[in-house]
Amino acid sequence: MLLEVENLHVSYGAIRAVRGISFNIEEGEIVTLIGANGAGKSTTLRTISGLLRANQGSVTFRGQSLNRTPPERIVRLGISQVPEGRAIFSKLTVRENLEMGAYTRKDQGEIAESLERVFKSFPRLKERLSQRGGTLSGGEQQMLAMGRGLMSRPTLLLLDEPSMGLAPILVEEIFDIIEQINAQGTSILLVEQNAAMALSVAHRGYVLETGEVALEGNARELLENPEVQAAYLGE
Repeated sequence: MLLEVENLHVSYGAIRAVRGISFNIEEGEIVTLIGANGAGKSTTLRTISGLLRANQGSVTFRGQSLNRTPPERIVRLGISQVPEGRAIFSKLTVRENLEMGAYTRKDQGEIAESLERVFKSFPRLKERLSQRGGTLSGGEQQMLAMGRGLMSRPTLLLLDEPSMGLAPILVEEIFDIIEQINAQGTSILLVEQNAAMALSVAHRGYVLETGEVALEGNARELLENPEVQAAYLGE
């Protein structure tokens, strides 16, 4: 098992954002968490990456507990998060943004190799290397955020709402790239409000409602589930 989340409870003050969810990811999988705003999806990602502390429950990565592990150490262990809203460094160039993603690494040869791999997935970034991040389009900024996330050579990539604010044609492009990244051997935990797109690329999915797992299963089964269609697919 690559990642195991067991009975996770997370609160913001008096607000119980996550209420006892459990799920897992096997090596090589794309697993998606879908649900409405406020369902606890982003909170779950932030807890896995060490930015939030759980009140109860456990997060285990390759058999090692992450419950008290600082975020930098979690990156070194092989988990990288691409945050909601991209959070690129707008005044830094594309190259500098990507290099920031490799801050835990020292081998310059390996960092250069990773840059080339990022350019294979995102050729547009290579054309804009000396441009400031803030001057890129929304789609290019999302590509930059994902490229930066890949620079630490993660085993598990956490993607938080990668389609947010993008035109439909760009959403398709981003999801094609997500599948390519997975095909190259990176496991992915995908949080996404666009349930149809998320389930079309995922192997398995979990539907979160008010901080709890309401449904889980094979992605195709969830796509065809009448409850999921009515609530999240507009059918």
